[in-house]
Amino acid sequence: MARAKKSIAKSDFVQKNLEAALAKLAVAAAAGQRAVAVRGREGKKLAVTVKRLAKRKAAQLRRKKIASKRARKSPNGETRRALKAAIRELTGTTKALAKAKTAKAANATEFASLRTAHRRASAYGRAIAQIDRALRRK
Repeated sequence: MARAKKSIAKSDFVQKNLEAALAKLAVAAAAGQRAVAVRGREGKKLAVTVKRLAKRKAAQLRRKKIASKRARKSPNGETRRALKAAIRELTGTTKALAKAKTAKAANATEFASLRTAHRRASAYGRAIAQIDRALRRK
């Protein structure tokens, strides 16, 4: 069986594909830059939230400890209600802290991969521009 002859690429075809690839690289670099900026801001907000909730949890743990000591010393209705309220606040804060920590971790992994991709795209763009300048001189 005879093989079909492969055609040789024309210069306008190669040039058109090269221009399209460079345009896509520029779009990827710009999108990466915007995404890195947004993820960075989001990461800072999440870090502040986690820190705030961790401080709140520590304060509520102290409050719960004091309330449980008081409830053991004099187990009346008021001390039991204070202990239950402290426990309820602590569980809510613990759940919110867990959610914020998972969101922060997810954002951190996405931010790291976005930053790497953005650096690659911008480095490729710079390298191609430098090579283009060198080729034009010759």
